[in-house]
Amino acid sequence: MGYSVGQVAAFARVTVRTLHHYDEIGLLSPSGRSHAGHRRYDDADLDRLQRILFYRELGFPLDQVAVLIDDPDADPREHLRRQHELLSARIAELQKMAAAVEHAMEAKKMGINLTPEERFEVFGDHDPEQYAEEVQQRWGNTDAYRQSQARAARYTKADWQRMQDEATEWGARYRAAMQAGEPPAGDRAMDLAEEHRRQIAQWHYDCDHEMHRCLGDMYVADERFTAYFEAIAPGMAEHFRDAIHANAARNA
Repeated sequence: MGYSVGQVAAFARVTVRTLHHYDEIGLLSPSGRSHAGHRRYDDADLDRLQRILFYRELGFPLDQVAVLIDDPDADPREHLRRQHELLSARIAELQKMAAAVEHAMEAKKMGINLTPEERFEVFGDHDPEQYAEEVQQRWGNTDAYRQSQARAARYTKADWQRMQDEATEWGARYRAAMQAGEPPAGDRAMDLAEEHRRQIAQWHYDCDHEMHRCLGDMYVADERFTAYFEAIAPGMAEHFRDAIHANAARNA
């Protein structure tokens, strides 16, 4: 007797209206009719519907689905092979999308998984999220930003404290070098610049000498960075920028 349109709709998880439409356009016409004239589908019809739904799931429009299914040169094994290839490509694309969503979730956290009390204890008056929106707008599509967010999302309070302690200790040594009259192109200044570059690579993102050179320029061009370095030692922003450039040239 075959299956009714309602039964087939339930099997395939589509609407009766969809099956009626497929019949009207000749994509899937039932093989039989009941005595009352109602549509009846047999197993071959169900196989065809399965192939139709495979291609629809992959985004093919109905006119292309009809061409694919009614191709006289294709056999069932060829259809299955083609569907397998397309589904494999779809899976790979979905995996990329899932990875992108994970990165977005990490970025949303901003990597600062601390209580308000812990934030103040580690960062003091400095708010690590103060420029978060601007940073995401300027660099959100870069590999460095995504790498930084992925790393930061894993850091504990102890990690943040260690990072801050290292930065403070490094700043004190750079200030001492300047007070001793060290020129930007001196070995001591260049070594400190190299240490700074490696700290960035360790804690945040891969930073080669060319990227470090760009950061040095930004430390002078952006008054907020300039103020940070000037608070460590007057004249440090430009001195450090020049030391970064000298170190990059040394390692070219």
